[in-house]
Amino acid sequence: MIDIRTRIAEETKTAMKAGQKERVTTLRMIGAKIKDADIAARGQGKEALSDDDITSTLRSMVKSRQESVKMYLEGGREDLAEKEQHEIEVIREFLPPEMDEATLKAAVEAAIAEAGASTMKDMGKVMGALKSKFGASLDLGRANGLVKAALSA
Repeated sequence: MIDIRTRIAEETKTAMKAGQKERVTTLRMIGAKIKDADIAARGQGKEALSDDDITSTLRSMVKSRQESVKMYLEGGREDLAEKEQHEIEVIREFLPPEMDEATLKAAVEAAIAEAGASTMKDMGKVMGALKSKFGASLDLGRANGLVKAALSA
């Protein structure tokens, strides 16, 4: 299977040949963000980012753009919101498909049972179990909300 870096590079070349300027800009921005994260990791003595690390970086890019879309819409700047939405669509092409709500709930329930969690103090154990089992395919933000709800009940 092709790694995310290679896919991004190939998609950038394809978009350049097709004259898709906005797509090229977004793909280059993604590549730059990954390089920045690689440099930061090297500064901490780590190797280059793994695909799971890149996926986490891409998820954070999507999240920040979603927040921007909301702010732009509230401010009446539909043009900027549309640009951010386009960037989100391009970034999501490189993310694994997200779990549907039922699958995520089942995974959370299983992790809670495995960890023997019963209070909010056990949240870290549950989130750790979910992260180790599902890695980057798990949207930690969505899982976090479900774990909180389950442990608060």
